[in-house]
Amino acid sequence: MTSEQLLITIIQPDIVWEDKAVNLQHYEDMIAGISGKKQVVVLPEMFSTGFSMAPENLAESMDGATVQWMANIALKYRCILGGSLMIEEESKYYNRFLWVQPDGRIGFYDKRHLFCYAREDAHYTRGETRQIVSVNGWRINLQVCYDLRFPVWARNKGDEYDVLLYVANWPTQRSLAWKTLLQARAIENMSYVVGVNRVGKDAFNNIYTGDSSVFSPLGELVWQHSGTEICHTVVLEREKVVKTRTDLPFLKDGDKFLLV
Repeated sequence: MTSEQLLITIIQPDIVWEDKAVNLQHYEDMIAGISGKKQVVVLPEMFSTGFSMAPENLAESMDGATVQWMANIALKYRCILGGSLMIEEESKYYNRFLWVQPDGRIGFYDKRHLFCYAREDAHYTRGETRQIVSVNGWRINLQVCYDLRFPVWARNKGDEYDVLLYVANWPTQRSLAWKTLLQARAIENMSYVVGVNRVGKDAFNNIYTGDSSVFSPLGELVWQHSGTEICHTVVLEREKVVKTRTDLPFLKDGDKFLLV
């Protein structure tokens, strides 16, 4: 049975560079302060470290402390907790978007498009498959940062998903692209698009203004916040997705090519 509403809490933090303990404590304090029902809580890309190219020193296994922290938070607050971090598996490193449920089950998506401009491809292994998760009948396509620039990878081939969710460390100098592409992905896929970004400054003096955003299936701006930390809950309406696709059945006219 599909719920008529989906609550997504966006955490837009100032990440302390490569300091896991400080960052995780800060997130727990923010999550504890959420008033009302907690359903899905989303942290940005590489939330425990910042966008670091040092997985050899910082990556953890799926049994590691940060994954366990996520599981504990999900259980304690009875919510789904999502966000990406460095994971080591079979001597390879992944920028992995984890989807941790309160019952202990964990889904994940490995970032497909590695940011060569920052040499992410020299340190991490790219993912090969998409991941669409389900929450009370809502289908959510998990994506990470640079994936946003590649619309074929996010393409909604018919009625595959209802929400396209991006976690990111997207800097201020390219904020126009961030906001424009989030809106474009909503319009072309006729889905909600949620973008979760960070604020502050990293070790390379990159500035982040956040601009975490939610767009409707028509591309309308539902919510956006820039410049400061925030923990904010948005309510997505199932009827908005259904009505948009019923009134404007554009998805059925898409090209019939496949990803290989």
